Amino acid sequence: MAKGERILVIDDDDRVREALSNLLKSWDYNVDVACNGTEGWAKIVSTHPVVVISDLRMPEPGGLQLLKQTRELNSGVYFIVLSGHGSIQTAVEATKLGAYSFLEKPVDPGRLQIELRNCLDRHESERQLQIAHRRLRDMGALGKFVGRSKGMQEIMSLITMVAPSSASVLITGASGTGKEIVARTIHELSPCRGHSFVAVNCAAIPETLIESELFGHEKGSFTGAVESRMGCFELADGGTLLLDEVGEMPAPTQVKLLRVLEESKVRRIGAKAEIPVSVRVLAATNRVPEDAIKAGKLRSDLYYRLNVIRINIPPLREHLEDLDDLCSHLIADLCRKHNRPLKTIDPEALMLMRRHTWPGNVRELRNTIERALLVSHSEMITAKDLPAVLNASYSAGNNSDNSRIEVGLTLDEAEYRLILQTLASTNNNRTRAAQILGITTKTLYNKLKRQ
Repeated sequence: MAKGERILVIDDDDRVREALSNLLKSWDYNVDVACNGTEGWAKIVSTHPVVVISDLRMPEPGGLQLLKQTRELNSGVYFIVLSGHGSIQTAVEATKLGAYSFLEKPVDPGRLQIELRNCLDRHESERQLQIAHRRLRDMGALGKFVGRSKGMQEIMSLITMVAPSSASVLITGASGTGKEIVARTIHELSPCRGHSFVAVNCAAIPETLIESELFGHEKGSFTGAVESRMGCFELADGGTLLLDEVGEMPAPTQVKLLRVLEESKVRRIGAKAEIPVSVRVLAATNRVPEDAIKAGKLRSDLYYRLNVIRINIPPLREHLEDLDDLCSHLIADLCRKHNRPLKTIDPEALMLMRRHTWPGNVRELRNTIERALLVSHSEMITAKDLPAVLNASYSAGNNSDNSRIEVGLTLDEAEYRLILQTLASTNNNRTRAAQILGITTKTLYNKLKRQ
């Protein structure tokens, strides 16, 4: 919660204004005050507060008029309207004009604190989304999710659209494509980003323990339950819960899960009472959900409850145009992890990587880069640093003089070999290589990327 953000209190009652100001300051907020609508409007224009707490009935402009003017000026300001003469009609009118909430005087401090926390959490979430949009536009990246290809850009745009909501999301894709990264990115861009992100792999938990893992249990509820324990839903309360490989969950547990999702209440094993929970649920599976339903592995009613938004991540072999960006991102990340100087990767190594089918997807790519980084003795990762499964083609190429341009090659392959030879002669100086070849550096980059 960002307590450094400015909050403006507007009230023509000196006692109310001072009491609210002192209360907010005791909560470590940055508070400004105004004694009427005119002064309040001037401070809204000049100081740009994040939250305005305004009395409803004041000399012109009154609270509702001030709200209307503020929304026209800046729709990002959160407005909390106060009134000692509250009514349903007034509350409805304030809401229609864009008020975040409507509180009656005397103000309940607990309620006000919750409303402020929600306002500032939402403001921070919107700020993070704006940052994410700029990074997506400029760098082709969203958190740890990287890619400039059309498919990856569409997925990132969808993430930024669904993250601010509370809708359930079903993430599908082969193993290693980055389903958990997508889930974590959604959480980090959501209003509940300040709360827990809990991930549970439904396929890795024995059938006899999965209900305890999800819903918790009371002491003595079964053999081995020596103490009470919270389940994943309680641990994720206020935050996000990722149900990974949800299609592997036993059918009886799927029924209980559906009830928890519909009622937002969980009952521990052996407990008499239900516990209310507020959890954003994301689910992931490497199966095709429709096939899992036909096979009886996934209940259709649970599928429809989870599949409000569907995000499908393609395998790496279908967007190899992102390989350069992925390698750069992974190298930077892994160099930080292992406290190594930043390295680059030579074109021949990239060529071998583009020819690989990557059955393990981005997870396999990360492992490959990490291994190459650790065994490399130079500032550049070369083909010889790659694992045997990729390096076999390198050895074969050396034996047949792969660098020679000969009859039988396609024009594209001949051109690519010439580019590699020129880069080798310039010690991988792309600017100098482009000059020798008579093309721009951008054209050279594009020609390398197409291979």
